[in-house]
Amino acid sequence: MFVIGTAGHVDHGKSTLVRALTGIDPDRLPEEKERGMTIELGFAWLTLPGGLEVSVVDVPGHERFIKHMLMGVGGIDVALLVVAADEGVMPQTREHVAIIDLLRIGRGVVALTKRELVDSEWLGLVASDVNDLLKGTSIEGATVVPVSAETGEGLDELKATLEKSLRDLPGRRDVGRPRLPVDRSFTMSGFGTVVTGTLQDGRLRVGQEVEVLPSATVARVRGLQTHRKTVDEALPGTRVAVNLSGVSYEQIKRGDILTIARWLKPTEAFDASLRVIPHAPRPVKHNARMTLYTGAVEVDATLRLLDANELKAGDSGWVQVKVDQPVAVVRGDYFIVRDSVTTLAGGNVVDPFAGRHKRFDPATLQRLATLARGSEQDLIVSALEAIEPASLAGLSTKANLSADRASELARAAIEQRLIVAVGPGMETLFTAAGWAARANTARDSLQAYHRQYPLRPGMPREELRNRLNLKAGPFLQVLARLAEEAVLVADDAHVRLPGFSPAFTGQQKAVVDSYVASLGESPFTPPTGQKIDLEVVNALVMQGLVIKANEDVVFLKTAYDEMSARVVERIKATGKVSVSDVRDMFGQSRKYILALLEHMDRLQVTRRVGDDRVLR
Repeated sequence: MFVIGTAGHVDHGKSTLVRALTGIDPDRLPEEKERGMTIELGFAWLTLPGGLEVSVVDVPGHERFIKHMLMGVGGIDVALLVVAADEGVMPQTREHVAIIDLLRIGRGVVALTKRELVDSEWLGLVASDVNDLLKGTSIEGATVVPVSAETGEGLDELKATLEKSLRDLPGRRDVGRPRLPVDRSFTMSGFGTVVTGTLQDGRLRVGQEVEVLPSATVARVRGLQTHRKTVDEALPGTRVAVNLSGVSYEQIKRGDILTIARWLKPTEAFDASLRVIPHAPRPVKHNARMTLYTGAVEVDATLRLLDANELKAGDSGWVQVKVDQPVAVVRGDYFIVRDSVTTLAGGNVVDPFAGRHKRFDPATLQRLATLARGSEQDLIVSALEAIEPASLAGLSTKANLSADRASELARAAIEQRLIVAVGPGMETLFTAAGWAARANTARDSLQAYHRQYPLRPGMPREELRNRLNLKAGPFLQVLARLAEEAVLVADDAHVRLPGFSPAFTGQQKAVVDSYVASLGESPFTPPTGQKIDLEVVNALVMQGLVIKANEDVVFLKTAYDEMSARVVERIKATGKVSVSDVRDMFGQSRKYILALLEHMDRLQVTRRVGDDRVLR
């Protein structure tokens, strides 16, 4: 299924020609019929002589309705440029051709309408002017067909030419992520909400759950129609009407995107290549305020030029587009920008989710060039670089490739050691440089931690996760891979460098020996208030030599074990003990007894009930 879209100046006979070709009047509105001028998008369809069925989008030609033209021309396969033979090339003819070129529509046919009003010599002059206009554009060399919608002359030839232009055109790609830029939303009695648009990038099926962006409204496909025929599945490149349940037509507006749920997110800034039209009346300057058109959406935006202060007529450059309202775009989408008067430039999206860049930065410009013009292999690595670590699904979305193609390219990149897969299969992906940077960060962080805390068993796992800036799931996979590569050793609570173990210095060893000896002199009433480094005490705790009952009281482990065992034995015999009971058992002051019992409570050996302790 393909889509043909008209283009051309007002009153050059676009709608009349569509009516003659299809038998369908594309002008729907009473105002259009009264004024004899297309205001809104019109739609029709026809079957070409060879049996190929095509959709036709008829766009307004008047300069006041250029935004409606832009909303209709973006999804077409062949541009049908309409030029009245009695008037020739006019202002909107030029602007529409510039838009076709900016959107890189590669196939075009020219219909010279109102053939019956001019002689052959004049017709030849007009055809020559049209050919000159098309030179250097994406539809240069388009076949020119003189026609008359009034007499029917040339219509058969025009149909044959359109069919020839479509014959070897590849079908629309299907990456499994359908997007429908909504150009109409209305309600029909007995059906409810209906939206229309030209489907791209995937198929829609009856019963499918869908999401309307940017509002993230969830709905379900109740029915599908193409050319007023009910279908169970709509294919990419199809003009389709979608009957939706679970949503009011008032919740959906022109420019919204209908897609499957939970993959596409609206963006507020994207990086793009930008091309100024050759005959632009003024340059595009840095931080220029423009109106942006992409798909069927119209939104105000600021253009941040990344490699120039201004782009003159015919110039190209890199730009970051900051939109006033979020838009849902993917890599490769084309767009047009206009000031309040005319179309100035257009381009295509390179990175849909752009961070703020330093202007004139060589690394940024090189990355954008790779994303825009590199091979698919370059693209997959550059896309991963921007979002790593990433899942294969995330990488597929970022690169705007099908899941199968992204998987194929990722596997090849892994074999070439351009990408590192961590975890089972390709669950978490890094670029080779990104993985090396994570490994170096882990190694450097642990070295610094060991220098700062030489008596600790290692860095807490959560602290390393924060330093690596990883979510919990990928962190576990990264930790396992780093351990496999002998970058680190991990236990349940800590991470350390291979070969590291806490060790006292000679001076610390003397202090430790003296401290431990003092605790053993009166093990049930050890001295308190000794000035000893907290790190040393904690190291002794980790080594199992002492028990830190509270901030003041530290017992030898052997003494603590004996005391706690005797308390447990007493409770088993009597059912409970009080602080006074334990004090009498050991002849200690209340300070030590409370420290002991509260520590046993924290270990859940005992439980306090009123003034007594019982076993848990």
